[in-house]
Amino acid sequence: MKISIIIPILNESEIIGKLISILIQSSFSRKNIQEILIVDGGSTDRSKDIIDTLASQETTTIKFIPSQKGRAKQLNTGARMAQGDILYFLHADSYPPEGYDNDIIQEVKKGNNAGCFRMKFDSNHWWLRFLGWLTQFHSKRCRGGDQSQFITTSLFKQIDGYDESFIVYEDNDLVERLFAIQQFVIIPKNVITSARRYKEIGIWRLQYYFLNIHMRKWMGASPEKLYRYYKKKVGSIN
Repeated sequence: MKISIIIPILNESEIIGKLISILIQSSFSRKNIQEILIVDGGSTDRSKDIIDTLASQETTTIKFIPSQKGRAKQLNTGARMAQGDILYFLHADSYPPEGYDNDIIQEVKKGNNAGCFRMKFDSNHWWLRFLGWLTQFHSKRCRGGDQSQFITTSLFKQIDGYDESFIVYEDNDLVERLFAIQQFVIIPKNVITSARRYKEIGIWRLQYYFLNIHMRKWMGASPEKLYRYYKKKVGSIN
């Protein structure tokens, strides 16, 4: 049983090299990793050069995959290319815990075919610590892409992957569908994710925008309207 790690990026030259190195070094066994697929939505920086260099140096298979822009599209593109039994979707600024690969495989062996880790931000702000604390609870309301997402390849195909009509909210939509079929587990270890977007926009302002997106979705807003709001208030997706 092997894992394909899928990372969507857009201009992440400053951090993608560090993430790839951490993924390899913190794995329980490199034999568990089928490949690391970095799916690019049209970067104009040095992301491809950095990835190609690492691919030539590492024994673990690392691939740069061009894709249409849009996180759902990029994730689905990576999933179609993946050769592993398990897909592990990870943001470029999130770092999984030591031995993450073994944790995921053990859960799948128990019959838990999808799930995520808990999450902590790399910030000591009390509100961000509180948001991380909430991720321990088994509720779809406490989920998000920053916690990463694993799912067996067979189940991912069964539920038709990510809904590409969502340019934002694609991770929440997938989680809602998994909860609906009772296929979701939370591994009690923490992914450490960057608070860079909160620092750029402001903690309270960004939290208000995210809450507004959830409320608009709950009230029936279309994926297009959610994206327009996100783009106006927050900016670029990746």
